[in-house]
Amino acid sequence: MSTVNATSTTSATSTATGRTVHLAVYDTFADWETGHTTAHLAQNGLTVRTVGPTREAVTSMGGMRVLPDLALAELRPEDSALLVLPGASLWDAGDDLAPFGRAARAFLDAGVPVAAICGATAGLAREGLLDDRAHTSAAPFYLAASGYAGGERYVEADAVSDGGLVTAGPTEPVAFAREVFTLLGVYGPEKLDAWFRLFHDSDASAFAVLEG
Repeated sequence: MSTVNATSTTSATSTATGRTVHLAVYDTFADWETGHTTAHLAQNGLTVRTVGPTREAVTSMGGMRVLPDLALAELRPEDSALLVLPGASLWDAGDDLAPFGRAARAFLDAGVPVAAICGATAGLAREGLLDDRAHTSAAPFYLAASGYAGGERYVEADAVSDGGLVTAGPTEPVAFAREVFTLLGVYGPEKLDAWFRLFHDSDASAFAVLEG
């Protein structure tokens, strides 16, 4: 198992913009893909706010009903430390979620990082955000179907961080979370390693390091 950090970007830029992380929610979003990320961000002092297409309730792939804290039209990069985009069936069913791809572009243009997993990576590919960044996803052919121009930058890895953008495939929520924690400086190196060993490898000995 591996991750790739293609840049030397540290937490300094992202944490300077604020301590609120915005989690996108929309119908069919894959509720399990970002659970490690948001739970441990919240436990480490960050505020997690949900962003929907509107303020109307949405329903996750697992049937969880979520009432967004704010609508996408209200979201501003300057109010955020990070935008998290989970996968969803809707990413591959049309253009309903294209506005979230455009929001990701606005965030990256403003120097605020974005983290996308599973189907959200295809949405970013269609937006052109993976053309010039190292990235990963479910499989190369999955992103190739988007018609994007970044195929040569695809990396076979659990998670990749490049140019302020974290990407991961659908089976790697723990590696995805680790890249986010690195980006935001949530844990120091020793605790970050212990966190990953505990939640990815079920290494019970790592618990003592996290509690220390």
